[in-house]
Amino acid sequence: MQQTQLSSQAWLEQCHSNGAQLGLKELLYYKPKANLLSLKPKARIKSAQAGQYLAPHKGRGMEFAEVRQYQYGDDIRAIDWRVTARTGEAHTKLYQEEKERPVFVFTDLSNSMLFGSQLLLKSVQAAHLSALVAWSACQRGDRLGGIVFNEHGHHELKPIARDKGVLALCHQLCDIHQQALHNREHITQQHVAQSRFADNLKRLTHLAKPGSLIYVISDFTNLNDASFKQLERLARHCELIGCQISDPFEHQLPAYREAIMVEAGDNAWTLPLMDKQFRAKFAKQSAEAFANRLSRLKRAGMTMQSFSAATPLESQLMR
Repeated sequence: MQQTQLSSQAWLEQCHSNGAQLGLKELLYYKPKANLLSLKPKARIKSAQAGQYLAPHKGRGMEFAEVRQYQYGDDIRAIDWRVTARTGEAHTKLYQEEKERPVFVFTDLSNSMLFGSQLLLKSVQAAHLSALVAWSACQRGDRLGGIVFNEHGHHELKPIARDKGVLALCHQLCDIHQQALHNREHITQQHVAQSRFADNLKRLTHLAKPGSLIYVISDFTNLNDASFKQLERLARHCELIGCQISDPFEHQLPAYREAIMVEAGDNAWTLPLMDKQFRAKFAKQSAEAFANRLSRLKRAGMTMQSFSAATPLESQLMR
């Protein structure tokens, strides 16, 4: 059965998930799906010292780069005889040498991520994406490290190769997520979440060597000026891929016959979902807020991707 034909409940059963809790089995589910994600560099390599997929120099390797006229000292085994015959002048093939580079996953499991109106909590989708990045890195032969955090704590993972690195990350995702669910009512102040994000970015700056590939997975709602400065600092020497996780409820409120009460910690709001104008105003303000946030994250040096918590990850990546 194709993914598009699966109902939400059938997919959750296939993935070994209930959408709210997080278990190791559902993260292992992504191991055979590693090909869904390409970790090849999308930006110019920023360090000649660090290992990377495509080294900045030309040489013998796995990835074809270009053909140019033969120069004294070139390896005669690399001569392109077809081009030579066509042009009447000797030409040689150049290659970009493939190397491994460390891959880091920075996963935000703070309180704002513990929300979901349809298929999964945003935090669970973030963990699924983190696992997919990890398995993709493992398949490429790259060492994997990262930071997993919530408002209550964090865990750093130094780069480790093969399945051992992936499993270490997966175990931490499960543990930190369970801690976040258990303690989500205890901390509600936004400035605490902001400082946690910035503090953990600072830790990542010390952990990630120049030339690393870094996936930052979050809803990015708890960023302050310090966070953006840390992102800019990282982007100078590493390739940053930002993965924004959101829920449809954050973009468009559903129509309902009466107002509903929403509570978050000590705060409570009444949402008049029966009011069409209110829903339209909310959608407009939400679109502006998302666009402004996306723009600032791009200015900080990140390549941004957006994911929904309402549909399976693989169906979004196969589009």
